[in-house]
Amino acid sequence: MNLRHFFLVALFLIVTSCSYDQVLEEKIIVTETVLFSSDILPIFENSCNMSGCHNGSIPPDLSLSNAYNELISGGYIDTGNPENSELYLWMKGSDGRLQMPPSGTSANNNAKILAWIEQGALNN
Repeated sequence: MNLRHFFLVALFLIVTSCSYDQVLEEKIIVTETVLFSSDILPIFENSCNMSGCHNGSIPPDLSLSNAYNELISGGYIDTGNPENSELYLWMKGSDGRLQMPPSGTSANNNAKILAWIEQGALNN
């Protein structure tokens, strides 16, 4: 192999070996019934409905007394296609959306939100 071929092979190996590992979110399966009152509202209370955020300042109003009606009447929930629900897409930061909350959410919270929607998004 001459020097030119060596450099071509080396360049090919360098170019083809450069890649970025994609970090895939761990898929968490929630098998128990998810309750809006005890599982979903605490997520909003701890992360979303604070001053300047979703406490009435920025839609949807996720305060304890308004969250359910705001989500349902505002079109944030799609029980026919749960993974396409606006709430879930915002929580994950999908489709170019800023992940909510901006500080980040946990895979557990996202899984609970998705399971609640899959279970019919009941006000339970």
